[in-house]
Amino acid sequence: MAVKQISVFMENRAGKISAVTRLLGNGGIDIRAMSLADTTDFGILRIVVNDTEKAMKILEENNFSATTTKVLAVGLDDKPGGLAAVMEALYADNIGVEYMYAFVSREEDRAYVMLRVADNDFASKVLKEKGFKLLNSGDLFDEK
Repeated sequence: MAVKQISVFMENRAGKISAVTRLLGNGGIDIRAMSLADTTDFGILRIVVNDTEKAMKILEENNFSATTTKVLAVGLDDKPGGLAAVMEALYADNIGVEYMYAFVSREEDRAYVMLRVADNDFASKVLKEKGFKLLNSGDLFDEK
């Protein structure tokens, strides 16, 4: 079970993030999770949105370079050691994490993390077997 993530590649210049978020907002796109990684010259804005195809069209029409990738959205207990339990479950099966970022939960005592791993299917199987909740795109926007 994986969700689509958009990676937007942009110059590291003032106003670029504002431009992307304004374009998407004006297009009715809801951003549920985001992460920004940057260097001196460029950045990668990673976002999970309610309508990936529409968001990609908006970005392309406005000359932003973007790609989609599948990532895992994992639910965990929002308490000390909650994330460590997920990392230990992956490590026990020799699954490396390329990158990750957290996002806000509307559920009390729950936290969520996006994970990029080499093999989503294997990692999903391992996490489910160890009792972790994996979310799909619908879950991210229907969560109450």
